[in-house]
Amino acid sequence: MADGSVHGEVHDRYAKVRAVFEDNLASGADLGASFCATVDGETVVDLWGGWADPAKTRAWGRDTIVNVYSTTKTMTALTALLVADRGDLDFDAPVARYWPEFAANGKAGVKVSHLMSHAAGLSGWKAPISKADLYDWDKATALLAAQAPYWEPGTACGYHALTQGYLVGEVIRRITGKSLGTLFREEIAEPLGADFWIGLPASEDDRVAELVPPPPGQAIGDGGGRTELQANMSDNPGVDVAETRTRAWRGAEIPAAGGTGNARSVAEIHAILANGGVAKGKRFLSEAGCRKALELQIESQDLILDAPAWYGMGFGLGGGMLSFPNPDTIYWGGYGGSLVIIDMTARTTFAYAMNRMAGTTQGDMRAFGLAMVMWEAMGAI
Repeated sequence: MADGSVHGEVHDRYAKVRAVFEDNLASGADLGASFCATVDGETVVDLWGGWADPAKTRAWGRDTIVNVYSTTKTMTALTALLVADRGDLDFDAPVARYWPEFAANGKAGVKVSHLMSHAAGLSGWKAPISKADLYDWDKATALLAAQAPYWEPGTACGYHALTQGYLVGEVIRRITGKSLGTLFREEIAEPLGADFWIGLPASEDDRVAELVPPPPGQAIGDGGGRTELQANMSDNPGVDVAETRTRAWRGAEIPAAGGTGNARSVAEIHAILANGGVAKGKRFLSEAGCRKALELQIESQDLILDAPAWYGMGFGLGGGMLSFPNPDTIYWGGYGGSLVIIDMTARTTFAYAMNRMAGTTQGDMRAFGLAMVMWEAMGAI
């Protein structure tokens, strides 16, 4: 394991996936990475390799984990789907039903579904905030509850890059009395034995890979020509990759961007959605509860990403920024390149997590190339 080579298991049918994964590492496209795929609830690809740090002193091991930025949003969405499936959360209800203070400043009609689909008009904080404020749950949520939306909720979408986790997380907290990270751990991660954390204990720090920021000029906030809305999202507070190396970031619950895990945990957790609510022999949701994620909430030009977006209930849908071989496919990715794809038609999940970041918020060809090879082996393309 000391040489950074590729390890793991691949069913024979998917042997080409290993070759592509190895090429990504050999070419330098990846420093360290993991890729995992499940089909019908069975893990058929589980690969890892490369290095956990840029100095190449730590090999990327089986249990190496890494901050996956916005791929964390899929765990937040899954937790909300779980609470809704139990009948405790109505996505069509106003947020203020659960969080009365949120009605301030013209937000009485904002629905929970607007939070789930980046359509609430709260893509950033209007009050200036610091990085330290991200670790103060009560302050971050109170500021959002008090402010007016940037646009009329429900009429357009604009990526709620950091705010979505606080918004959905506070609704969940008001309903269940538990933080989003706690509920996710108790109800999803622990029953599955899945190594994904929204709020990482200090005991796990030595397993965390070090993120390498995107090349100069490609990071969030670099370059000119931004709208005021885009600048607000990326600069208040600014995105600092170095912050992910701190205990404060890792330990905080930042449900839109602070999750720590690897491809295996992401793929095996989302097997719940790919298989009608069941994973590893346990039922978590009803099939109807899973399919809520597929319901188109808004279709518009995303005001932050400046790209066409089709948003379902907490996930991106095919037909916006991306098209997929099969219908009933949902996805989301994280800053730098992490990605999860959930293909309900093929009952499969693909997940990728890495530490060499690219200048992307929605995955890049490292992850999509691996997914395409999987679909090709499955006969989908």
